[in-house]
Amino acid sequence: MPIIHISLVEGRDDAAIKACVKAVARTVHETLGAPLSSIRVYATVTPATHWAVGDQTKDEIAAQEKAQ
Repeated sequence: MPIIHISLVEGRDDAAIKACVKAVARTVHETLGAPLSSIRVYATVTPATHWAVGDQTKDEIAAQEKAQ
């Protein structure tokens, strides 16, 4: 049973995330031959304040980019 975890920073709408997990499931089915009913795909959406690149959180990076 393939299990796929997708980690995302907040900011995408639910419809886009839903489309993504469905597309990933179909791709795994097509490439690995696993039955769709055995594939598990889940997405975890993390607040920008809880996701860092180096020592800056994503909200800090976005604020800096907006200020430039």
